[in-house]
Amino acid sequence: MFDSLSLKLEKAFQTLKGQGRITEINVASTIKEIRKALIDADVNYKVAKDVTDEIKVKAMGMNVLTAISPGQLLTKIINDELTLLMGGQGEDIKIEGNPAVILIAGLQGSGKTTFSGKLANYLKRQGRSVLLTACDIYRPAAIDQLKVLGEQVGVEVYAEPENKDAVKIAKAAIEHAKKNNHKVVIVDTAGRLAVDEEMMNEIAKLKETLKPSETLFVVDSMTGQDAVNTAKAFNDRLNFDGVVLTKLDGDTRGGAALSIRRVVEKPIKFISSGEKMEAIDRFYPDRMAGRILGMGDVVSLVEKAQQTFDQDEAKRLNAKMRKNQFDFNDFLSQLDQVKKMGNMKDMLSMIPGVGKAMKGVDLDENAFKPVEAIIKSMTLKERENPEILNSSRKNRLAKGSGTSIQQVNQLLKQFEDMRKMMKTMNKMGGGKKALSALNPFGR
Repeated sequence: MFDSLSLKLEKAFQTLKGQGRITEINVASTIKEIRKALIDADVNYKVAKDVTDEIKVKAMGMNVLTAISPGQLLTKIINDELTLLMGGQGEDIKIEGNPAVILIAGLQGSGKTTFSGKLANYLKRQGRSVLLTACDIYRPAAIDQLKVLGEQVGVEVYAEPENKDAVKIAKAAIEHAKKNNHKVVIVDTAGRLAVDEEMMNEIAKLKETLKPSETLFVVDSMTGQDAVNTAKAFNDRLNFDGVVLTKLDGDTRGGAALSIRRVVEKPIKFISSGEKMEAIDRFYPDRMAGRILGMGDVVSLVEKAQQTFDQDEAKRLNAKMRKNQFDFNDFLSQLDQVKKMGNMKDMLSMIPGVGKAMKGVDLDENAFKPVEAIIKSMTLKERENPEILNSSRKNRLAKGSGTSIQQVNQLLKQFEDMRKMMKTMNKMGGGKKALSALNPFGR
């Protein structure tokens, strides 16, 4: 996401490199490139013009300190303006009422049902009891899809397949939630291929009847400026509370994220990418601005790790490492937890400087499959005591995992190197630091 925009903004800053001071000429040239980059990213033209005009005013009104180059100063101004453009501060959803009702709206294909499952998982991880409600009475597969997602995240799904009245289904779901002590009801509604009166009447009636604490509009970010126009049409009728941007891992230019707040005057509350139920994040304008400008987003990366990694498991592993007992079972456990954090390229882009270095690099998300296959082909005794793996056992592992003997040997060597490093750190009194050795992407 935003790779193309980031590259073009970086190119725009080249104009100021080597310049000793900001002048009207070099700023005008840079602003022109920035405006072009925003428009190419499918940002609304008026929004792009307003933002770049504001950047120019602020740039010309500032004196460059001797310790700061014109390029650094302009980067700071653009970071502030992009943050302001996307809302200034992140806003969480309101969970009010008993039960609290969250109404999900949007066009067909925008990712509403998948997002409903992700939101249920997100709220469940916060300790809330959630009920998913299937109110898409038109798409036959919608109820089945929601049930599958509910099973994946361990959340009950309320559905009445024979009932063709979405309002009655939703009201019955709320009564069910009250009887079963569910504190949050997420209502997944029907979408259409385009905005139409029938759709608007149904979703408006649902909102009027249910009086949700939060109405979220889900929009496919890959549709660019069309997403903003659709959001405006929905907001004029529904007056929703916030926006959810989905499919941010696709070939999207980012215009929707940059324009939608200014056009509909409603906050972006969540961003979503991929099919994994953990792939949902609260939207923070300042963090997103930093990622666009190649500054990374370490805070979000740490939060993802905290949400994914089990504290008790970490303590158990730390104790095993202190005793030099770390084995392939532990390695596999850590690999699973890292994978839950989401798309690897997205995670690396959150590290300052790495995003820029990764441009054009295609990371294979299946790269760990051979490693997992080899470990899962081991017996329990072999996982706990890899030193017993002789030539005969290695050949069996290679055949059983569909890999080569060279790949088996390479994994064993890397694992042994890691254990040696942990042992050395323990001798030096750095047992806790050994946790960093759990990175399975090290080599």
